[in-house]
Amino acid sequence: ATNPCGEQVLLPYESCNLGSINLLNMVKNSGEKYETDWDKLQVIVRRAVHFLDNVIDANKHPIKEIEEKTKLTRKVGLGVMGWASMLTRLGISYDSQEALDLAHQVMSFILTEARIKSLELGRTKGVFPAFEQSVFAGDDDHKRFRNATLTTLAPTGTISIIGGPCSSGIEPIFSICYYRNVMDQTKLVETDPVFEIVAKERGFYSEELMRKIADAGSIHGIEEIPEDVKRVFVTSHDISPEWHVRMQAAFQQFTDNAVSKTINFPNAATIEDVQKAYQLAYESGCKGITVYRDGSRGDQVLNVSKKTDDVKPEFPMDERPSVKPRPRPQVMAGASIKMNTGCGSLYVTINHDEHQEPFELFTQMGKAGGCASSQLEAIGRLVSLALRSGVEPHEIANQLRGIRCPAPSWDNGAKVLSCADAISQAVEKRLKQTTFVAAAPSAQAVVSHAGSSSHGKSMKNIVGVCPDCGNPLHHEEGCLKCYGCGFSKC
Repeated sequence: ATNPCGEQVLLPYESCNLGSINLLNMVKNSGEKYETDWDKLQVIVRRAVHFLDNVIDANKHPIKEIEEKTKLTRKVGLGVMGWASMLTRLGISYDSQEALDLAHQVMSFILTEARIKSLELGRTKGVFPAFEQSVFAGDDDHKRFRNATLTTLAPTGTISIIGGPCSSGIEPIFSICYYRNVMDQTKLVETDPVFEIVAKERGFYSEELMRKIADAGSIHGIEEIPEDVKRVFVTSHDISPEWHVRMQAAFQQFTDNAVSKTINFPNAATIEDVQKAYQLAYESGCKGITVYRDGSRGDQVLNVSKKTDDVKPEFPMDERPSVKPRPRPQVMAGASIKMNTGCGSLYVTINHDEHQEPFELFTQMGKAGGCASSQLEAIGRLVSLALRSGVEPHEIANQLRGIRCPAPSWDNGAKVLSCADAISQAVEKRLKQTTFVAAAPSAQAVVSHAGSSSHGKSMKNIVGVCPDCGNPLHHEEGCLKCYGCGFSKC
């Protein structure tokens, strides 16, 4: 796709040409304090614009239409990453007026220098071909740019790890310390690089303290950390939604395209709270806004565990009941249900016997092949085996319901957490359409044992788990990011 992201406004067949400056590297030590290195930032911005403009010509576009439209407007999107890292190095709290003022200064400086370089390229190489049809058309020599747009704040989930390490985009720090899984399944404590430097400079660093912070998930309430350090190193959940929006608006004012940012809400947030954020974003000039209420995409329930009275088993321990599935008739009738999943359209076919009892289930995932297709076939076979053995269809649906994957989606207003969850919902839909009678337990059906205990439900957050390492995925810049291995998806 040539327009996969909301922060980059593109015409049909145009393509993104993005780059991000690590603002943490734009901080210098003047001897007495840390301050912004404006001279270095000027050099980097002008080089970056020249580089991105050259990429348009050097790139091998996949089809002719994309190449033509990209070169017609020559749009580039220079942005930033490491904003929160820069603030902590300067000793400025993210949710402060000082941070907002610096945001205005930094982004206005970047836009000004980018335009100066684009004007220079316009004089030496010529303006973009669609110039006369643009808002810059006219005799004003100060608007004869080489590029139709120059600045964009796009997600930097992966490059902030590779090119840093630093914080993502203009997002606050998500976590001061966290665990990262390595290949031998051991866990290493990862610490925010600036926090580690400050901790060592101030003399309170220790590996034990870093593990303590990682276990606690926050630096609040930890006595070993000075209060002034706690005030500077705030995380995304320490900052109110209002400050999230205000920071986005500060950068948006000097950004040609839009800003990718997540406005974090606590789980207790109300519809009115979200409405206020939308209204503030609109009034502040933001072009788009992404909100995420903690736990809103998952079932978060208290741990529940019930004890059952001891009941003598119906069968001696050495006599295990056996079961054989009912034989399949030659001809069966049924219905197919289409479900939307994060992997594409999933078709679930449920056949029933002459007594209108659900008998078997088949699945087909669009053009999917390989592992996805084989896993769906395995689920279908096991569900069919359970149905033919007399298992209650609702019980089967309950087992599949809530299974999560990294790509949840929506189907007619309902959350679909995975392909397995989609099959569960399809079974429930079919059960509502037709009144089925469960197969009666018999010598060939599953025999229930008395005394089975109910399993407690644990806390869940179905934002998703990383497909590479299994760690939780977090919302940042409108995307999903794994701090365990660096995986990201928008």
